[in-house]
Amino acid sequence: MKNLVYLLLLVTSFVNAQQDIDKEKEKEKLKKLQESKNYTWDANKALSEKDFVNAEADYRKAISKSTENAAAPYNLGNAYYAKETFSEAFSRFKQAGELATSKEAKHKAYHNMGNVFMKEKQYEKAVEGYKQALRNDPTDEETRYNLALAQEMLKKQQDEDEKNKDKDDKDDENKDDKKDKEEDKKEGDNKDDKGDQKDDQKKDEGDKEDQKDKEGEGDKKEDEKKPKEGDKPKDQKGQPEQRPSQLSPQQVQNLLEAMQNEEKKVQEKMDAKKVKGVKTKNEKDW
Repeated sequence: MKNLVYLLLLVTSFVNAQQDIDKEKEKEKLKKLQESKNYTWDANKALSEKDFVNAEADYRKAISKSTENAAAPYNLGNAYYAKETFSEAFSRFKQAGELATSKEAKHKAYHNMGNVFMKEKQYEKAVEGYKQALRNDPTDEETRYNLALAQEMLKKQQDEDEKNKDKDDKDDENKDDKKDKEEDKKEGDNKDDKGDQKDDQKKDEGDKEDQKDKEGEGDKKEDEKKPKEGDKPKDQKGQPEQRPSQLSPQQVQNLLEAMQNEEKKVQEKMDAKKVKGVKTKNEKDW
């Protein structure tokens, strides 16, 4: 029984100690939140006095002091937006939307994110930002107007992109056609060059043949200049070679008859000499 009582006392002491710890933590959290709000107030004051440097420093201190102060990053985002530092502004609005616990705070953060996207002409993301803002506050007419404007700008952008795409496709098609024509022209030029080379080759071969013919004619002329075997040499330069006269058939017949008559006379003389001049021997009388 004593042990049970002791155990209960021990548990009660532990619970009370834990509650005290939680109270201290909550107390410390509230303290930091208050410090964060104080830095936010100082930053707002500096920003109203156009002291951006001190305002930015105080906003950063406020953010580092407490993660529950969504106003600090939201106001810093507005300061960056006014300076047209849109990437930093978007980062702070996004941080504010994640830290915000109320729909009103979330609505403001997403609305301003939509504004950043509109400035950067990212209309599709702007549409999503404004839609998210309206989910947290459907009654805000300014957000609704901005959403309609973003949707209209998105449609124009898409139409322009489609038109540019068609133009680019047409340009690419024209480039391809031009390239094909250039390749065809180049191929034709190559064919012409080959044809010219063949013509030049044929011309060279013809020149060689002409040269050979000329050399052959030269050799032939040289051969004609040389006397051939059995030819009669010319007596004088430019004197024509004598040729035997041509006889008519009658003249040939007369010539033959004259030769035959002459031969007959010679034979008769020879026969006469044989009769007269040949001595006969006496036959021996045995």
